[in-house]
Amino acid sequence: MSHAPDAARPLLDVRNLGVAFAGHAVVRDLSFTVQAGERVALVGESGSGKTVSALALLRLLPDANLSGQALFEGQDLLRLDERSLLQVRGDRIAMIFQEPMTALNPVLSVGDQIAEVLELKRAFTRRQATDAAIELLAQTGIPEPKRRSAQFPHQLSGGQRQRAMIAMALACQPRLLLADEPTTALDVSLRGQILDLLADLQRQHNMAVLIITHDLPLVRRFANRVVVMSQGRVVEQGEVRLVFSHPQHAYTRMLLDSQPRRELAPHASVDASLMPATPAPAVLAAHALAVEYPVRQPGIKGWFKSGRFQALQGVAFSLAPGRTLGVVGESGSGKSTLALAALNLVAFGGEVSVHGQPWASGPGQRRAVQVVFQDPFGALSPRMSIEEIVGEGLRIHHPELSRAERQARVLAALENVGLPESLHPGLLLRYPHEFSGGQRQRIAIARALVVEPQVLVLDEPTSALDVTVQRQILRLLARLQSERDLSYLLITHDMAVVAAMAHEVMVLKDGEAVEVGEVDQVLQRPQHPYTQRLLAASLDLVQSSDQAD
Repeated sequence: MSHAPDAARPLLDVRNLGVAFAGHAVVRDLSFTVQAGERVALVGESGSGKTVSALALLRLLPDANLSGQALFEGQDLLRLDERSLLQVRGDRIAMIFQEPMTALNPVLSVGDQIAEVLELKRAFTRRQATDAAIELLAQTGIPEPKRRSAQFPHQLSGGQRQRAMIAMALACQPRLLLADEPTTALDVSLRGQILDLLADLQRQHNMAVLIITHDLPLVRRFANRVVVMSQGRVVEQGEVRLVFSHPQHAYTRMLLDSQPRRELAPHASVDASLMPATPAPAVLAAHALAVEYPVRQPGIKGWFKSGRFQALQGVAFSLAPGRTLGVVGESGSGKSTLALAALNLVAFGGEVSVHGQPWASGPGQRRAVQVVFQDPFGALSPRMSIEEIVGEGLRIHHPELSRAERQARVLAALENVGLPESLHPGLLLRYPHEFSGGQRQRIAIARALVVEPQVLVLDEPTSALDVTVQRQILRLLARLQSERDLSYLLITHDMAVVAAMAHEVMVLKDGEAVEVGEVDQVLQRPQHPYTQRLLAASLDLVQSSDQAD
């Protein structure tokens, strides 16, 4: 069958798509179209079926029962034989996956992985593919593309890994790009850059984009039309401006009303005249903090001696009980390195202290400072039950507890984060894959809280969550801080989360703190040009949809 472009028909025409696993339907009667050169957004909460629907189009769900039609350039993707489908995947239809760390091959450099696509799909020579891979990385805004192309995925930041995946997907100049949360791991300024890049490439090549996302400001800025899904069904679709300004369905209105709101611990707003004259001592502090990593030098010099990359230099902070310090900055600014140093998980210079005592890896300090990671699925062992995951810290720090006592504390911790056993039968015996993204993050928080820490290091705790679940997690963290007088070191690229959660803000750029202060002062009256640029980019992402095509 010919698949030449036909201006009279949509590039992609999905008709009554159904997806079921073991007889259980998760997507029902999904219908929508994507025209050549159009940008369509598929939105909905976690579990709504949006990602499953995108994967079904390329038949990447081997255990799924698919029904309906998915016509791409006149061919039904659901009926193609495997050989024909292989010619479509990665060439005419490409996909950007949500989790780059699991989607990229850990034993190949990112440049080799991009070059492999060009060699297989476009018959490039090895030299041509290598040069083209570097150029693609440069187009996505990755710094030092030649050096980064020789690095492995674990050597890149989350945002850099996501850009490498985008470069790989664009290598063959596809007609349709399926982008599953393509900017989840990116800071706000880079989100804008990537959206502009995708828009430019889409116009240059008349490429269509089907973007799957929970980021509503991104939808407002980027998409022409939006398809809203809930519980496997479409509840509303239409032009972005019309749907966002006059939503017809209650579910759409709920999504639009789910942006982060400021819900700080009550004591944060106490009258200053009632505060004690002597401030509380810091539970976590750093002075002249510095971290450097070895890097491979180019050429023959790299055989004999490694270079050094300064990830942090001269950083200082003091975190008081019941307070939140938000740490913001672009990808590669040193945010995650700061979190690792605060947890004593990386060698550092200077000083980090817990309750005034230098980090010594003692059990008391390990118990006092716990962490909640960005990716709840990757942070929870798939081979451990929920009881084992949450109770692991108790086995280490409280070996004197009996199994019954330990189980009681695990259940109490899970109930405290909104996962009572009464609503989740067999909760302790279940595994992480049996829960949604928001529920997995609650489990991760319970695991951290069960040993009763004083500090939680929160590394992008909501970036992988949809807007409604994000707001629930932020409300949960605010309640826990109020009840337990917890201190949070909040690492994030989301200015809305900073505004909702932080008392103080530290802005990092190239490993140095360029601005530190109270959240209102920094966000409303930024002094440093870099902070001003970050805030302008954040505001632009929200407002630019009013001027979008």
